[in-house]
Amino acid sequence: MKKITTGISLLLLILFITACNNESVDEPDTETAGNEEVDPSNEAEDSDSAEQDLPADDGAEDSEESDEEVTEETPDEPEVSYQVNQNNWAVEPIEEGIDEKVVLLTIDDAPDGQALEMAQTLKSLEVPAIFFVNGHFLATDEKHDILKDIHDMGFAIGNHTFNHPNLQDISGEEQRQQLVDLNDLIESIIGERPQFFRAPFGANTDESLAIAEEENMVVMNWSYGYDWEKDYQDATNLADIMVNTEFLRDGANLLMHDRTWTNEALPDIVSGLRERGYSFVDPDAIKKVD
Repeated sequence: MKKITTGISLLLLILFITACNNESVDEPDTETAGNEEVDPSNEAEDSDSAEQDLPADDGAEDSEESDEEVTEETPDEPEVSYQVNQNNWAVEPIEEGIDEKVVLLTIDDAPDGQALEMAQTLKSLEVPAIFFVNGHFLATDEKHDILKDIHDMGFAIGNHTFNHPNLQDISGEEQRQQLVDLNDLIESIIGERPQFFRAPFGANTDESLAIAEEENMVVMNWSYGYDWEKDYQDATNLADIMVNTEFLRDGANLLMHDRTWTNEALPDIVSGLRERGYSFVDPDAIKKVD
């Protein structure tokens, strides 16, 4: 009987141990479960998913911001607010409320020897101008580059004929060549045709006026100029007369040339006009031929 009891006890002990072992195998491994929650590979996937789930317009916003930055760096073209009076060549406001106390600066016979430096001076002084070009000054690649530099600085380029003849002394066909051939050349250099025309010596003809209109160019002569006269081939004298002449008035169209003394006088001319209360018309603000 004692042996039976001992055997039963031994059997129960074996069953108990077996049961404990089974429970140990089936119990979840808490350490392994914790690792699954912070698995680095899952974190990477979550990060990728988060990037993919970003709102689609985030990129658009960046693009819009970039566009705004580009727009801010690009200067706006001035509103068309002036026109050239074809009777006296003055620059006049198109309507009331526009500044009347203005002048227009123009440089003829460019680019001879001083035009680039004159453009640089005007650029530094923040003064716009029209550079009226002659074709015979564009015979070399170097002069092409100078013209392009002047244009790239923001200055308007005008047509002053190919060889600077008196248009009243040549035929209609020759006049057409003088205007159109120069426009073709200028366009090949700067990528656009001139929008302004000035005849040499101010000598327009019915034919040249008609050609200028066909070419969509505003015709202009000038209000006053002095730098071709012997007494004013000196920077000091020229600056004085350009600022203190009796012909200075609202809308005056100032004629100057690509000359050494004019180049030297330019800063004083600009400062003198400003001291007298004048500002400078941007050629882009002048009404063009439709």
